Amino acid sequence: MKNKPTGILFFPAFDWAISPTHPEREERLLYTRDQIFEEGIMDLPQISEYNPKLAQIKDIARAHFCVPDVAAQVTEAHLVSAGSTLVIADALMQGEIKNGFAIVRPPGHHSMTVSHGNRGFCNINNEAVMIEYLRQKYHIKRLAIVDTDVHHGDGTQDIFWHDPDVLFISFHQDGRTLYPGSGFMEERGGPLAYGTTINIPLPPRTTDIGIHFVLDNLVMPILEEFKPELIINSAGQDNHYTDPLADMRFSAQGYARLNEKLAPDIAVLEGGYSVETALPYVNMGIIMAMAGIDYGNLREPDYKPERFKESPQNMEEIKGIVKTQLNAFKNRGEIVARNRAKNMDFEVIHKNIFYDTDYISEDQTERLRLCKNCGGFRVIHSSAQHRNAKYYEVYCISVPGYCCDSCHQEGISMYNQMKNKSSYDFIYLQDRIDDQYRSFDISKETETVL
Repeated sequence: MKNKPTGILFFPAFDWAISPTHPEREERLLYTRDQIFEEGIMDLPQISEYNPKLAQIKDIARAHFCVPDVAAQVTEAHLVSAGSTLVIADALMQGEIKNGFAIVRPPGHHSMTVSHGNRGFCNINNEAVMIEYLRQKYHIKRLAIVDTDVHHGDGTQDIFWHDPDVLFISFHQDGRTLYPGSGFMEERGGPLAYGTTINIPLPPRTTDIGIHFVLDNLVMPILEEFKPELIINSAGQDNHYTDPLADMRFSAQGYARLNEKLAPDIAVLEGGYSVETALPYVNMGIIMAMAGIDYGNLREPDYKPERFKESPQNMEEIKGIVKTQLNAFKNRGEIVARNRAKNMDFEVIHKNIFYDTDYISEDQTERLRLCKNCGGFRVIHSSAQHRNAKYYEVYCISVPGYCCDSCHQEGISMYNQMKNKSSYDFIYLQDRIDDQYRSFDISKETETVL
């Protein structure tokens, strides 16, 4: 694998933007593209370039319940962005590359299991689509996602909250100071997957020193113990000291060293909105680190290390976070066993989810089947009024691939029973065991099967 190249796929989606002046617009990756090509990175033997492709509707349905359907929630740009991660995944699994970086937009890590619209600039979750694709096509079981975006990856967390086979680690600026206002230490996963969600809320103005302390003393030891088959980096770059939407002090060198230590199998671009002064340098650093190219001379023109010293207060707080989260991870088995022994059929969670981009407020009730033999399946009742004033009330059943036969059959039976409930607009079944995805339109009495 060491002699194989790093796969790079660049899709800047120059035909898609939320609005002409929105941070998530066409120009976001212009300077990055120019820098990569002008520096001749794509011509090096350590790099192999790949072309994007469209993801299929079924690929999206594996990861999401899109209301009313996938077509209503995505554009061609979204399908290409998600599909590009599948190209890199195929190249990796087929032995063509040693690792790969999908430099794509639109981003995805704020998109949750149910998608009624755009929130946090995201409609669908690229990493989740790719992970479910890897599971179905290549039978990968155990994966880790390390989200290095400055904003908490709340969508990815929601999708894998109950999944004992996916470790989700997010380090981000403290949610008390930044969107989406979540990602606190106490958020550690569902009752049967406790400890597989690790949140690391860092104080504002954390520097390379603080983030690498977290990486060396918390992230890497947890990864070593979890032993994932693949590591995915949700490569947000807005921890950079020039990013206009956050208040952190990470540098291009810091990102490159992080990537070298983490050694992800696949990196997928997420946020980062300093178009000229951060993205070209950080993307270059990540590419060079993944490809084994010396990045020692990579510097932003205005970067002076002495400007960014970690404050004693920040370091004290960071050390406390590391100690707390490491202990919680080590004690996860005891908590899961206690939850599994509960004398109840379902664990119920109520949520209100705000879609800041589309101004949608979703009411959601989620129930997890507490099974003594597997991680259970979940049922979601969701309702929201969309931007077109149409109100949807839907019932979603998600049967994951690790379910036992009893839970699998119960989930299918529940779907068939709910098709007769006229109080809902749509009934959905996500059956990852049979790789089958059903949607029943109550008003039309028609079923779509993917």
